[in-house]
Parts: sequence; structure tokens; C-alpha cells
Amino acid sequence: MRALRPQPGPQETFLASAADIAIYGGAAGGGKSFSLLLEPLRHIHNSQFRAVIFRRTSKQIRNEGGLWDAARQIYGPLGGQAKETDLLWRFDQGGTVSFGSMEHEKNRFDWQGTEITLLGFDELTHFTEKQFFYLLSRNRSVSGVAPYIRATCNPDADSWVANLVKWWIDPDTGYPIKSRSGVVRWFVRIENELIWASSEENLIKKYPEHRPKSFTFIASSIEDNRILMDRDPGYRANLLALDKVERERLLQGNWKIRPEGGQYFRSVWFPHRTTGLQASRTVRGWDLAASAGRSADWTVGVRLSLLENGQYRVDHVERFRGSPAEVEERIAMTAAQDGPQVEIALPQDPGQAGKAQAQHLIRRLGGFRVRAKPVTGSKITRAAAISAQAEVGNLYVTDGLWKAAFLEELEAFPEGKNDDQVDALSEAFHALLDNRCTSQGEMYS
Repeated sequence: MRALRPQPGPQETFLASAADIAIYGGAAGGGKSFSLLLEPLRHIHNSQFRAVIFRRTSKQIRNEGGLWDAARQIYGPLGGQAKETDLLWRFDQGGTVSFGSMEHEKNRFDWQGTEITLLGFDELTHFTEKQFFYLLSRNRSVSGVAPYIRATCNPDADSWVANLVKWWIDPDTGYPIKSRSGVVRWFVRIENELIWASSEENLIKKYPEHRPKSFTFIASSIEDNRILMDRDPGYRANLLALDKVERERLLQGNWKIRPEGGQYFRSVWFPHRTTGLQASRTVRGWDLAASAGRSADWTVGVRLSLLENGQYRVDHVERFRGSPAEVEERIAMTAAQDGPQVEIALPQDPGQAGKAQAQHLIRRLGGFRVRAKPVTGSKITRAAAISAQAEVGNLYVTDGLWKAAFLEELEAFPEGKNDDQVDALSEAFHALLDNRCTSQGEMYS
């Protein structure tokens, strides 16, 4: 059987830490989840040892290639016996490693009365502060092993974890301070406030009724995971292809970057092209206003073509306000002007009313290739994919009276007053990726 050991560098530092709480993270691809799964192995000979590793949902645990699959590869050869219905591994000596979830805030109380020697959190930023500190009260032990916590995460400037690790992060750049990675500090938590010190003794003197916890943050990056780099050399290229915000977070480990205007779209990213390349497919993606009136949102239809060389081109933008009847008529008129070769992508609002509206519009657009599909993910998440195409020069914009307003809105996204044109562009782009429009018109849900 091959030996299981951490890779030299941050992974080794994480597994060697003696801190009560150690967080390993800062970028994607650093071998964080693997490290978390290795951690319990030092104690599996102890019949009283209990470890629980959390993901926010049980689906994330069971996903293909997720924690459960990885645990099979590690724990199975070491004699662990799996009980998949309970997401639990039991070892011959009696120690156990199980996997838990807390999808909702109230699920933290499901763990009331438990005793967990090792608490593990995979992607700590997905959990709430209340969940974390409540589970901290369950971190206790009669096994002879001092209770402790290990967690992994990717950067998220808006997460409570950003405040937890801020001493280890450069306040100007948002990048981890290399000289502080792995340095241990101490804190006490009083009325939800963390009070920090460089030594345990300082806190005990000031707050003798509290027991300080030792804490460290260990930064990682894809460059630290040589095994991944050797096995999947294209993974770094995949991270480079992300939009700027996600690229800074997941490749560079930036804890300060947030979505701001000009980060997702810039006018200089859009070359002008009207001739020279034929379209292999064209979709008109719509964003439908929820109400009429001069102050209402716009109804927008963006016509986007996939070119024969794999690039994209915005051919036209239809943008107007109107009553529901006027919106319906304008969409039908635009479809007639575009012609039957242009597919139509409609967003479907959640609930029965959204489904009924989509069905009605599909019937109204009989003879055209139409899809109506529920919108999933945030506006930023949906726009990120086409933003990445724009940044590398793969999105062209033709001339038209609509062009100035279109580019102005894109540059202001996501902080601008309006985002209807961005939503319509995203709808068209995802429809081109989906490739599920039909000649008769169908709704997909």
C-alpha cells in the first residue's frame, strides 16, 4: 500500500499545526480537501475518537469526485468500513469519521448533545458564523485527544471568515502575507466580539474567566499542489479563463476583491466586427420587465450570434418599456423581424405564474424555435461566463443606435442602476451553450 503523506509546503504545515483552530485556504487547487481527509488518520486507533467533517449540503458531500468519493480512496485501503447511508467510516480500532451537513441555519441544533473531537469544515465560507461557533460548543472530548478544529476555504471578501483571517491578509492588496502564514495567534470571544493577542498569557491575565483558543491561517495556491499540476496541467488554464473577480479569488487568493463596475465588462474589450465571419447559430435572449411605467425596468432582447470560429457577436439590442400586452406584441414583432432562423430564449420566473407566462409566450411565438427555462444563480454568476469571453476579446459588438446605452450598462455592472441588458445577454449566451431549442417550441424546467 502506498504511503499517504502531505506534500511539502503549506499542506505539510497545515497537518503539522498544533493550533486549536487551523484554516487552510486562499486559492483553488491547493489540495485543501485532501488535507482535511488526512487529518483524522492520526487518531483512528483511538476507540473514543470521533471526527465529523461538514459540507453545507449532503449533496455536496455525495457529488461525483466530492468528499465521499475521495474518502473511499483514502479510508478504504486503510481498513475503514463504510456505512454510506449514515455517511460514516468506522475503523477496526473503533475510531470514526463521519460527514455532516447544515443546509439551513437552524440545522446547527441537530448536533445538540453531540461530542466531536475533531470538527472539520470543508469550504468554511459556505457556513454562517452562528453555525461555526455553535458547533465549537460541541467540540469536546473524553478520548484523550484535545478537541480541535480544521477548516478549508476559498477567499470571499463578504464572508465572516474574511474578518476571522484578516491579520494574515495584506489590507491593501488582499493577498495573504507569506511571512504570517502558519503563525499562531490567540483569541477569546466575548458577546460575539473576537479579542486577539499574540500569546495565551496576555488574554488569560485580562480575561481569566475565559479559555483562549489558538488559531492560525495557512495560505495555499495551485502552485503548492505539484501532484495536481502534473496530473492535470490544464487546471491552471481553466482558472485563467475565469472572469477577473473569480480569477483573483481562486487563482491569486485575493480576499479583498469584490464585484465592481468595470470589472466584468469594459468597452475596450469589445472589438468591432460586422463582416468576415458567418454565424453558425443566433439566439435572441430576453429579460422581461416585471411591471410597466416610466420608472419600471426595461424589457430587453439581445440578439447574440455564435460565429463559425467559436467567437460571439452582439448583433442587435431591442429595449423598451410597456404593458404586458405591449411587451408580448413587441416580442412577437421582433421575432418576425429576426426570422425563424433566430432562436428565442425566454427566462421563466419561479412559481406557477412564471410557468404560465412562459407557456403563453411560447404559444404566441408558434413557428419559432423557443425555449423557456428557469433562471438559476445570481446575476453576477450568470454574467461571469460571457464576461470571461469578453475579457479575452471573443465578444464583438456591431454598430447601432442601441450600442452606447448597451456598453454603458455593461461597464457599470453590477453597481449600475440597470442590469436588464446584462441579463438578456446572459440569457442569450447560456441558450447558445444549452443548445436545446426546438423547431416547435418547448419549455424546459
